[in-house]
Amino acid sequence: MTVYRKMTKMLLIMILLAAAAFPVNVFAATGDTISIDFDSSAKVELTVGQTPKQIKVYASLEGSSSKRDVTAASTWVSSNSNVVTVLNGLLKPVATGTAMITATYNNAVATLEVSVTHPYKELTLEYSSGGNYKLGDSDDTLLVKAKATGGDSATSVKDVSADAEWSSSNTGVLTIAKGQITLVGEGTATITAKYKGLTASFKAQVELPYSAIVLKEKNAPDVVKELELLVGDDPIELTAMTKATESSQEQSVTGLAEWSSSNEIVATVKAGTITVLASGKTVIKASYLGVSKSVDVYVRSPYEAILLTPSDDQTLFLGESLKVMAKMRNAINSTQNQSADATWTSDNQLAVTVAKDATASADAAATVTAKAVGSAVIKAENLGVSKTLKVTVYPTITDLTLEKTEQEMYTSDTLSLPKVSGTKLDGTKLDISQEIVWTSANNEIAEIKDGKLAAVKAGTVTLTGRIIKADNVSLPAAEVRSKSVELKVTVLNKVLILIGPEDGLGLVIGEEQPLPTVNAVLENGDELDVSGTIAWEVTGTNAVIKQITSGKVIKGLTKGTATLKGTYANKTISIPVTIEQKVVKLVVEPAALELNVKASKTIKVTGFFANGKSANFSGGMNWESSNPEVATVKGTSVKAVAEGTATLTGSYQGITATVKVTVVPKLVKLTVNESKLALAAGSSQSVVVTALYDTGKTANVTGSVVWTSSKPSVAKVNASGTITAVSKGTTSIKGKWNNKTVTVSVTVK
Repeated sequence: MTVYRKMTKMLLIMILLAAAAFPVNVFAATGDTISIDFDSSAKVELTVGQTPKQIKVYASLEGSSSKRDVTAASTWVSSNSNVVTVLNGLLKPVATGTAMITATYNNAVATLEVSVTHPYKELTLEYSSGGNYKLGDSDDTLLVKAKATGGDSATSVKDVSADAEWSSSNTGVLTIAKGQITLVGEGTATITAKYKGLTASFKAQVELPYSAIVLKEKNAPDVVKELELLVGDDPIELTAMTKATESSQEQSVTGLAEWSSSNEIVATVKAGTITVLASGKTVIKASYLGVSKSVDVYVRSPYEAILLTPSDDQTLFLGESLKVMAKMRNAINSTQNQSADATWTSDNQLAVTVAKDATASADAAATVTAKAVGSAVIKAENLGVSKTLKVTVYPTITDLTLEKTEQEMYTSDTLSLPKVSGTKLDGTKLDISQEIVWTSANNEIAEIKDGKLAAVKAGTVTLTGRIIKADNVSLPAAEVRSKSVELKVTVLNKVLILIGPEDGLGLVIGEEQPLPTVNAVLENGDELDVSGTIAWEVTGTNAVIKQITSGKVIKGLTKGTATLKGTYANKTISIPVTIEQKVVKLVVEPAALELNVKASKTIKVTGFFANGKSANFSGGMNWESSNPEVATVKGTSVKAVAEGTATLTGSYQGITATVKVTVVPKLVKLTVNESKLALAAGSSQSVVVTALYDTGKTANVTGSVVWTSSKPSVAKVNASGTITAVSKGTTSIKGKWNNKTVTVSVTVK
């Protein structure tokens, strides 16, 4: 017995050691519980008095990817049932506090924290000054506290300013964050705080602490309305004065105000001190606690402008220099040489240097010298005004070359001037077109306009181009300045349009035909026959242009098409050409037409060639009507216009065809003067049939009507419309003409 107990004890110890060394899930069989989890791991917050909250727990099972709801099968425990109780996952809040909820299932455990508070019942706001504020109030004055009743107990009060949601109805007046107000401007705004579903608000009024700001010069009693200053003046000091009411004492806010200049290129301002920089206008403004005041400041230069001689941009070659004079005009339009007093600068002294005369004199100037290839901007500045000119330096040029020596153009044309190259000492070329100045020997033929060559009228003229030599370039000037280039310009009359045949040409294989007549309409409105001078060419091999004694002709070679192109001056005309076999006969269908007014019909023309083959030539007949007021023709379509007759005439390869067209009104209906007759046997009576047309016209057509009787034994009718009664009975007499009918009912007694 003792041995058995010892063995049992040893077995239990071994099982415990194995359990400690290997977790339960290591030995878990399929379907065993691995772990359990709540449907949400977040902390649960409850309030006293609320409806119990159900939470669920799910088990993860060995061998399954899905989870099983084990809420009802788990064991539930609350660490503090005085705060919250739990039954099958149903949480019931009891009192304020915190408790841990534990669920156990098949040795798997899960825990969840639960916090219980009393519900918040009221939110109040605490603020100073009754909600009335002034710009400049301290942060303490602008602090609002939000306090909520509830939470730890039903009657406890908690400061929730940091956690509340704050808003302002007018952010242009004030903003608020975490209870701290920031004043922006004058006006009213409603401040609102929200917390835990509760809302509280109050209306705030923001006023300006001062009525206005006035600006004065330092140690001067008068208010400044505007300032007029000159470039070079010493800084001027302004003071900003303000008061709360009209009767209160003024106080200086110069150091506290925010100062600004609308144009800091003209003048800057700092703590009321204005520093003049350049001529122009600026607005100086002082702002403090919602009020501001501004003053217009006009800064003028004692001189109106600097005038440079030369004033245009200049070109120099290496080693050349030029004299530049700076003259200044003052307000009374007198001019003084200020070359010696001005400040001269070059923005690229590697290329160009500038040095002024040391002493002032009537002819004092600055010397600009070309030192290296490149460009520089030379600037003269004095007493707030300045002027610049650009100097470009070229290498030594030995010769000038024109890209072409002749130019052909048309009246009113505008072309770029040809490129001019200069030959450098090393033999390479340099484009100096922009430095060439062109002159025309006759501006009535061609002129230089806006830097381009403009043709005026027909003729020939020579243009000369050279590098301009400024009078103030020091001697000796570069040799290339004495050289020039020439361009021969021929101006031709400009053609607006070439006018040829309206339709294409039709050629017969093996036959020759004169080239078409072409007129050129010139820009001046003149019309010129250019048939003899126009240059013709034909595309393809179906036709050829050949020269005969009387001139050039075009000859058809093989069946097909080609394009005849003629070029004269600046215009080209294209004429389509069709080459066919010889046509020996034309057949027109129909040969004659009868149409109602406004009706139309198509004409078909079949042409038969010498080889017996045929083709449809309907579209190539060029029909004409002898009486367009009766019938018109366009292409292959004939349209009736009015009653009458007309003859259509057309031709193809010299064969003429005609079609006679008769236009008649359209018959609308037939009427008879007697639709019912009662006759005695042996008696007769004539009826009259009238035709009504769509034109409104009527006509007696009785003699043209074809008559029939349904019962000739009762009554008969002759060709003239006379009805004769034969024997007793009834019959119908019908008359027909042009697909229209009339009926007369006859009763014989």
